[in-house]
Amino acid sequence: MASAISPDPQSALIKIDHLTKDYHIGDITVHALRGVTLHIERGSFVAIMGPSGSGKSTFMNIIGCLDKPTNGTYYLDGVSVGTLDRDQLAEIRNRKVGFVFQQFNLLARTTALENVELPLLYSDQDKTKHKERAMEALKAVGLADRWEHHPSQLSGGQQQRVAIARSLICNPQLILADEPTGALDSKTSVEIMAIFQRLNREQGISIVVVTHEPDIAHYADRIITFKDGKVLSDEMVSEPRNAARELEQWVTEEEEEEPVA
Repeated sequence: MASAISPDPQSALIKIDHLTKDYHIGDITVHALRGVTLHIERGSFVAIMGPSGSGKSTFMNIIGCLDKPTNGTYYLDGVSVGTLDRDQLAEIRNRKVGFVFQQFNLLARTTALENVELPLLYSDQDKTKHKERAMEALKAVGLADRWEHHPSQLSGGQQQRVAIARSLICNPQLILADEPTGALDSKTSVEIMAIFQRLNREQGISIVVVTHEPDIAHYADRIITFKDGKVLSDEMVSEPRNAARELEQWVTEEEEEEPVA
């Protein structure tokens, strides 16, 4: 990997300066983030790494507008997140950020289409077009033919694709994925990373993936590593892994291994 080139603050989707986050547990103060400064440009694909307790989850919660910093500034698309109240945070989350989690977080008794529609229930967009938009999102992840299936009728990889479609439904500028391959096998993990790479490269959506897995991190263009609430390293990946190409090779190898009838 090569050292990161400092992003242009004027083109940054995410601008963070001297960010701190403290939690108070009784008489104890936990310093989860200690003066983090970094910028993430629009259209970036970034991996966040670090051991448990390093601050990466706290960092993700703040950039996802799920929490506010104790000190420092965070601008998302030019908006100062630290000055927003709870309702304003919810609004900016719904309009600008999509979330994907390790455990999918799908509602068991609703179809794939209905799960994808859920974020639109909290929007002011035309309700007559909800199903149409949800179907388009399912098409984007290759699951339009499974729209009537419930989560129990889908594989883990298919459930994660439904979750990605749900994250797309409000046309976000940013997708935050927290250990999105943690519950998946190797091949399915590559399939999920191929979707993220396609969304990033073809639609220009900024992707931030939190992962413990170095091989998953190397599908990104940039890897930021946290330790003890600080940025330990911030490096560009000179040759990111190409998930689509790896899948093609995988299929070829499987076909070659099949016994001849």
